[in-house]
Amino acid sequence: MSYCSSMASLLSPPPTAPLQHKVNRVSVTLSTNIPSKSYQTSVRNGRWRGLSVVTKAKVAVEGDVLEKESASVNDKDYGVVSVHHVGILCENLERSIEFYQNILGLEINEARPNDKLPYRGSWLWVGSEMIHLMELPNPDPLTGRPEHGGRDRHTCIAIRDVSKLKTILDKAGIPYTLSRSGRPAIFTRDPDANALEFTQVDD
Repeated sequence: MSYCSSMASLLSPPPTAPLQHKVNRVSVTLSTNIPSKSYQTSVRNGRWRGLSVVTKAKVAVEGDVLEKESASVNDKDYGVVSVHHVGILCENLERSIEFYQNILGLEINEARPNDKLPYRGSWLWVGSEMIHLMELPNPDPLTGRPEHGGRDRHTCIAIRDVSKLKTILDKAGIPYTLSRSGRPAIFTRDPDANALEFTQVDD
């Protein structure tokens, strides 16, 4: 081999150069989970170009959505603790106290003021929460209500023994209905036809 031919072979591009040149022109389409949208990237000099941009954009979008959803949830977190009390309207306060205190056995919360409101009332303990009896005109009709209190607006009180309450109501001659689902629960009404549910819970 002559000196010139040897130099020519050294200066000629390697056999893989055309292949590398072709690879550098390859385009790749990456589909995302966004309907009817795709992003293109290419391989240049043996390295992916554009893929990281698409990924970052996707992460940024998802991160923005998650951040907004999280902020939306936090905006609604105003510290709910429990139900403090339920207001029940009555026509005659003494008659209602007779029912709630002497038949159902609820105790009056003497610490709650009854003289600061423009109507008569009384607070009764229901566990750590309360019922507020308010002697006010009742907008609900006393007749034509569903026989089963579970199909009407009602207040539900958790108790330990439904069968014992059933005996108490039977002795007082107060009508009631049992849960239609078969669970241990009993429904009755107070003297103003306000529906009450008593559901049995375990420790």
